[in-house]
Amino acid sequence: MNIGYFLNTYPVPSATFIRREIEAIEARGQVVFRFAARSFANVLVDDRDILEASRTVYLLQRGKLELLKAFCRVAFRNPRGVGRALIASLKLLRQGKTGIVRHAAYLMQAAALLEEARNAKIEHFHAHYGTNPATVVMLSHLMGGPRYSFTAHGPDEFLNETAANFGLKIQNASFAVAISEYCRTLLADRCLAPRDHGKIVIARCGLNLDEFQASQPTAPNNQTLVCVGRLCPQKGQVHIPAAVAALKGEFPDLRVLLVGDGESRHEIEVEVARYGLDGGNSVVFLGWAANADVRRLISESRALLLPSYHEGLPIVLMEALALARPVITTKITAIPELVDPSCGWLVSPGNHDELVAAMRSALLASPEDLLKMGLAGQQRVALMHDIRDLAEALHRNFEAAVR
Repeated sequence: MNIGYFLNTYPVPSATFIRREIEAIEARGQVVFRFAARSFANVLVDDRDILEASRTVYLLQRGKLELLKAFCRVAFRNPRGVGRALIASLKLLRQGKTGIVRHAAYLMQAAALLEEARNAKIEHFHAHYGTNPATVVMLSHLMGGPRYSFTAHGPDEFLNETAANFGLKIQNASFAVAISEYCRTLLADRCLAPRDHGKIVIARCGLNLDEFQASQPTAPNNQTLVCVGRLCPQKGQVHIPAAVAALKGEFPDLRVLLVGDGESRHEIEVEVARYGLDGGNSVVFLGWAANADVRRLISESRALLLPSYHEGLPIVLMEALALARPVITTKITAIPELVDPSCGWLVSPGNHDELVAAMRSALLASPEDLLKMGLAGQQRVALMHDIRDLAEALHRNFEAAVR
């Protein structure tokens, strides 16, 4: 059985969980072909991501003329299928807020993907995210291509301009994957018919637990917190400088390491300067780092800090807990399905006082208490987020879809 994965941009440093998922499926003897609309615009720093990029076929690299030719070839061979795809595309256009040019591009990508599927003898496509990747694999299927499924993460997918299109994508899919109970509820609310509820399966994102061993106990004088993720409004890193400034007098060696980059970097730098933290190493911008370096930085810290506003279920929370480090994060979406007071501190997003109080608690906690919390989190991750369980669930559903 040949499986194709389709994504908008792949690989990207902030979505290594997709690479791990593909690797776990391949470890079961499954053949997986990688496809994406485009490549990552910046420099990849992890060797495994660089290798993935060399294995991926990028549709938009064909150029507009070649994509148009692919669409014409598919239309000549299967006009009825292309008609079905055009009808679906018009429905998507009416329901969403994106323009006709974008939907025309999706149709051409779908035709090119169909041709790639025939060449590789792909029997099923799986897309990550219910936005344009799910649109392209659905249109490709309606044109006569393989059946498809997709994984939804939320919550941003359910807030953007194409959110109203989930029902049509679920209706035409073999199945849809929700990464959490929270996400399953969002998908079920968008089904066009009650019978489509049965297509929604929960398969939680996972880690290769062999790569995550419990860290050594934290040194009593360790006042380092680490925040990992794209620097963006959704993740709330802009609030970190104010919290650090509020605690600096009590904890003079406090520092927060920001691992990642993104559009909010300048705004965070402004906040660092506003609170007079730009002269030292209280808030350190490290940029993107390889996976092994991220694990090392988390292991060397006291706790992970992630004050997000909007998340599905951040993989980095699983990674920190798998390394036996407690986490400071927000009580939003699916995060409370993994994090509770036994392994971390949950605060309201954007609440300065709660964030400061949680950071203070983490900084005052004894090494023994921190280790106890970390080990509790490690047990939760082992129970809920083993990559082998995810690969088995996906493989089982892929086989059922092909049959």
